[in-house]
Amino acid sequence: MLAGRALLHIRSNVLISKGVCVSSLHTTTRKWTDAWNGLYPGHIPTTPVQKALLAVGSGVAALQDPYRHDMVAVLGETTGHFALEKLRDRMRNDPEGYAVLTERPRIRLSTLDLEQMASLPEGTFGREYLRFLEDNHVTPDSRADVKFVDDEELAYVMQRYREVHDLLHTLLGMPTNMLGEVAVKWFEAAQTGLPMCALGAVLGPLRLNVSRLQSLATSLGPWALQNGRRARCVLSIFYERRWDQSLEELRHELKIEPPPVTLGICK
Repeated sequence: MLAGRALLHIRSNVLISKGVCVSSLHTTTRKWTDAWNGLYPGHIPTTPVQKALLAVGSGVAALQDPYRHDMVAVLGETTGHFALEKLRDRMRNDPEGYAVLTERPRIRLSTLDLEQMASLPEGTFGREYLRFLEDNHVTPDSRADVKFVDDEELAYVMQRYREVHDLLHTLLGMPTNMLGEVAVKWFEAAQTGLPMCALGAVLGPLRLNVSRLQSLATSLGPWALQNGRRARCVLSIFYERRWDQSLEELRHELKIEPPPVTLGICK
């Protein structure tokens, strides 16, 4: 039943989500540079001045509406070069991370076996990720493709970060409401060093009411920062090979503690 509901719900979301490339749904896990003459599919070369203008414009738009994922994506791509280099190096120095960089897996509906994931036992990572997608009405195909990163390998690192974001929600036990998103951003800021994440961590709390701000300041925020600093590089995990691992075991391996409070999924 879970798989049927998830398939129906997630696939219906794909039809209405902006930026979803329908032609990509027929592919399986593929090499990042297949059949493309540029640095990578969809790459748009830009000068430093153009990047600065894009960063300012997208930053203003993202501040006005944090759910403008397209603007958040542009901000991340135009400001994250040095952080991406450090993340790439961490992945290269980790055997599992190196395998991710080499094989270039993608997390899309076309690469996920939802029926198989739904058949996994309760508490497994794959089953809990599928539950997260269904409960929060999201789809992995909503993540836009990278365009403005002028290095093919770094572009994949950014894409991987973007596509594992929902997996981090699952690992951290955070919903997609504003408090949950801010907590994840605090974790990501400490873990990745991406300026976009730091900006979201600083400005996101301004949109919280008093009670949620207190929860962030006294429990969720310190927990997210502490776990982000000490956890293993979350981009170095080949999640596609971890679906049948228990969520509790995976958290322990990554040195991520369960959340101190349980949040509902309401906005």
